[in-house]
Amino acid sequence: MEQTKLTFDNKQIIATIGQTIAQIIKGEQPCGGHGKCGKCKVVARGSLSAPSEDELRLLSADELSRGVRLACSARVLGECEISTIRNERDSVVLTDADLPQISLCPDFERLGVALDIGTTTLAARLYSSDGELLSSVGELNPQSSFGADVISRIEASLASHEEELASLILSAIDNLIFELCSAAGRMADEIGSIVLTGNTAMLYFLTKSSPLALSRAPFVADKLFGETLGARELGLNSLAPDTKVYLPPCISAFVGADTVCALLATKLCDSDAASMLVDIGTNGEMALFDGTRLYVCSTAAGPAFEGVGISSGMRGETGAIDKVTILNGALHSHTVGGAKARGICGSGIVDAAACMLELELMDETGFFEDGDVTLAEGVTLTQNDIRALQLAKSAIYSGLCTLAKKCGAELSNISGLKIAGGFGKYLNIHSATRIGLLPREVLGRTETVGNAALAGASMLLLDVTLRKEAEDIAKRAEVVGLASDPVFSELYMSSMLF
Repeated sequence: MEQTKLTFDNKQIIATIGQTIAQIIKGEQPCGGHGKCGKCKVVARGSLSAPSEDELRLLSADELSRGVRLACSARVLGECEISTIRNERDSVVLTDADLPQISLCPDFERLGVALDIGTTTLAARLYSSDGELLSSVGELNPQSSFGADVISRIEASLASHEEELASLILSAIDNLIFELCSAAGRMADEIGSIVLTGNTAMLYFLTKSSPLALSRAPFVADKLFGETLGARELGLNSLAPDTKVYLPPCISAFVGADTVCALLATKLCDSDAASMLVDIGTNGEMALFDGTRLYVCSTAAGPAFEGVGISSGMRGETGAIDKVTILNGALHSHTVGGAKARGICGSGIVDAAACMLELELMDETGFFEDGDVTLAEGVTLTQNDIRALQLAKSAIYSGLCTLAKKCGAELSNISGLKIAGGFGKYLNIHSATRIGLLPREVLGRTETVGNAALAGASMLLLDVTLRKEAEDIAKRAEVVGLASDPVFSELYMSSMLF
């Protein structure tokens, strides 16, 4: 294959002629490189293919004149210069993880690491053997170069990208371990144990396991983990070869070890009263404990809550509109870091929709009578944006209601609803119930619990006797299937309304 030299962010690299820019730089591609989202913009000049139909559709004339291209579409034909468009990408990665009182029984002498592999972000914590939190760090999941959602990555893995997906996540974990140790003034060779949690698909990718069983009916995972590996066996280069790596058990194909860890951390099953847990993301995972039995389910909400598929959508980075309120009868936007608005993230979209309903800028069907709604200079919400929100919020609401109904529980009798995860941390509960993302019956009995998956992983790191409890949780959980459930289907359609 013919190769050429190119400059990427001021570094000289060798590339194969004919590859797309995304194939060369492994950049973020929320839509999986299908030319649908327009979020993989770079500045590129030199010997490149002519703008594709997708680029002509998604890029303005001004952007094209400035050399802006879509990394998934533009192909390198010879020498060229490429630079990423950063704009202060200070991502907010949730590492808050409150641990309940536990006994210390670690299986390491000096240091241990707990790490949550989320679909969107990675969050990690470094502990000493006496239970002291020494440092915590987070970063975006680099597997987003294969798509923002799990399904896109499963397709990529089955299309012979299994090694690449594993390499990306393993390198990211190695980097996080280096950052953890640097922040604490310690050395990686002091680490004796690490707990890696995540949803079922993330653990499949990590271990280079074929996700074929997760891609087709009846969607029964052929591997549910709950095992200890060596760092060398897994492929972690930052750790000593014999460092113990524990992968907590998963419940099913789409209810993973992260849910098991969250259940452990929130002690949902320790109460006699009925209570619920939900992690709202691209794949909403939910649990209900009725005082005796534990039920779980999952529903695909899509990546709208991460800002993907939204015209001005972005993650919770500097300049993202994260809150919208009504001030003097008009919409008022707040941004992450107080910076100039660059786009809008999930919590901002929920707030905006709630405020638009109050101001009658849209009706209960989501229809805009006066066209696109401007939230800040250059940031608008379109009719299609609201449709994407409706699909996502209906999936979560219908999942919660169906789970309660199938288990014979009344939402009005639920003692509490715990919301885990990064999106939930910044969610305005009143806005969420106003638009029908969360049931109004639980308003006043809802609390956010931060990164409960990371908290649970930390518990499993610091007290190995809890691993038996985690395995018991995974075994006792009863999976409620929603895909073909008529109750869910009916609720899903009727819950599209605001």
